Amino acid sequence: MSYIIPSPLEQFEIVALIPLHIGGLNFSLTNSSLFLIIAFLFILFWTSLSFFNLGIIPHNWQLVKESFYTVTSSIVEDNIGKKGEYYLPFIFTLHLMLLYSNLIGMVPYSFTVTSHIVFTFSLALSIFIGINIIGIQTHGFKFFALFLPRGVPLAIVPLLITIEFLSYIVKVFTLSIRLFANMTSGHTLLKIIAGFAWTMLSAGGLLAVFHLIPLGLLLALIGLELAIAGLQAYVFTLLTCIYLNDVLDMH
Repeated sequence: MSYIIPSPLEQFEIVALIPLHIGGLNFSLTNSSLFLIIAFLFILFWTSLSFFNLGIIPHNWQLVKESFYTVTSSIVEDNIGKKGEYYLPFIFTLHLMLLYSNLIGMVPYSFTVTSHIVFTFSLALSIFIGINIIGIQTHGFKFFALFLPRGVPLAIVPLLITIEFLSYIVKVFTLSIRLFANMTSGHTLLKIIAGFAWTMLSAGGLLAVFHLIPLGLLLALIGLELAIAGLQAYVFTLLTCIYLNDVLDMH
């Protein structure tokens, strides 16, 4: 009897759940948009739990939320300083959305929104454009001095501006590819090992006994992937704060 193991990349396929086309544009509800909405609803539910505490002593959910808020606030304070207080609501929301999207993707038969480069790149590009608008509003035309350090010989100015501009633009790609690559590679590896363990179990005999080896490895990797899900949300938020501080202070 033969068993067909699905492709490990099948979990990343975007499927239209409710097709909707208006004026030649595709507004279909996909599995990606659905789980993004689910992540948003989980955030609203989780943050609203602390509102039902009428006592003085905070309950466990409120302590968890306050701890997470403290972590995000520390990121902003350490990298932006007092100026970051104005942007803290956005940074906190970004951190929450990425964390919940990553963690929900760990649930079997769910979908990892951050495993698609189109999402991570769009998010990184939107943040990058917003940061540059903030920089121009803060410094005016002096903002473009970021690409031309002082005391540079005139002969190498065009070359230096080109290099600085390219290194500045590449931030969008590094920010998006880091999150996308880590989530995609981790989920793919989990799927491969799970398929390998299932194949050994289905074969029966001695192989069915030894399937516990890849199964144990799978459990260890799930724990590692959960840690990576939280770490990548943290790193994305941290880099956003660093890039924002660069345009505010213009080192």
